[in-house]
Amino acid sequence: MTGWQRLRMAVNLLNLSTPLGILLARLTRAQLQPGPDGLVFATGYRPLLPTAGAFTVGNVVFYRANRCFIDAQPRLLGHEARHCTQYACCLGLPFLPLYGLGALWSLCRTGEPGSRNPFERQAGLDAGGYQRHPTIDRFRGTETEVVR
Repeated sequence: MTGWQRLRMAVNLLNLSTPLGILLARLTRAQLQPGPDGLVFATGYRPLLPTAGAFTVGNVVFYRANRCFIDAQPRLLGHEARHCTQYACCLGLPFLPLYGLGALWSLCRTGEPGSRNPFERQAGLDAGGYQRHPTIDRFRGTETEVVR
């Protein structure tokens, strides 16, 4: 583990986002396993929300699939690890409403919650399995090209 990964792990423990992730994993009966770089995998997540195949709470990365799927998806793991860093930078739990605002912004701009969400863009849209959608001009009712 690098010094930054150790710091991220410590910050996410102290800001209570990782303990919340562990609690959520236990409540949903997801299987906890140590992952690389200070991450914890919670596999076999079953509840319907969120609808994503993977999501992160602190340093806990939730997957609906099993460990074989995770090991075969290094780009997706990198995307989720960047979300762990975002939790640390947002001082933990404030990440959740900030992410929600980003999703609402994207929904208003494109009709879907990921394409223009700044957190997803910073984590890497392609690596997270997101498609780039054109923005919607709400005043004219036409679509415009997405600008990077």
